[in-house]
Amino acid sequence: MSLVSSMSFPKPLHMSRGRRHTLPASEFRNLSPEDAISVFEIEREAFISVSGECPLLLDEVRQFLTLCPELSLGWFEEGRLVAFIIGSLWDSERLTMDALTLHKPHGSTVHIHVLAVHRTFRQQGKGSILMWRYLQYLRCLPYVRRAVLMCEDFLVPFYQKSGFKVQGPSQITVGPLTFIEMFYPVRGHAYMRRNSGY
Repeated sequence: MSLVSSMSFPKPLHMSRGRRHTLPASEFRNLSPEDAISVFEIEREAFISVSGECPLLLDEVRQFLTLCPELSLGWFEEGRLVAFIIGSLWDSERLTMDALTLHKPHGSTVHIHVLAVHRTFRQQGKGSILMWRYLQYLRCLPYVRRAVLMCEDFLVPFYQKSGFKVQGPSQITVGPLTFIEMFYPVRGHAYMRRNSGY
C-alpha cells in the first residue's frame, strides 16, 4: 500500500459542513426594533446635513418599529441596511402635529414618516425603487386606502414620479421648515365598488 493511499486527507471545507450559508445579494423585508439603530444612523446622516432636523428620533423609530413593523420596509444588500421607509396608520384626511408621533391602529391612511438611503447608495435610483415596492406592498394590506407624506418643496417632483399628488401646504412646520402634503390613492373607487357587495 502506498503512503498516499493510507493517509487521510481532510475534506474540502465546502464538503465537510454541508450547505454553506450565504446572505442574499438583495432582500426587502419589514423592519424590527432590532434594526432601529441602523435606521437612525442612516436617517440622521441623510437629514441633519440637509435640513438640520431628523423626522424621527431614535425612541420614535423604536416606537413605530414596535407598534407597526408591518408598515416599514427595509432594503438590505448582503445583510446591510441600505434604504428604508417607516410608516404608521393615521385616521384623518390631513396630517397634524400628532401624526408625527402617533400610530392610530384603526386608521386607513398610511403616514410615511421617512424614506432614507445610505449615503454610499444614493443617486442609484434606490429611493424610487423602494417607494415603488412599498406602494405595491401597501396594496396587499386590505385596510389601507391611501398613503400620505409631507416633504420640502424640492422633493415634490421625486414623489410625483412615484404617483403622489400634491394636497397642499402642510399644517405642520418644524422650526423654519415648511412642508407640502402629498397623497397616493392605494385603493380607488373601482376597488371599493368591486369589493363593497353591491
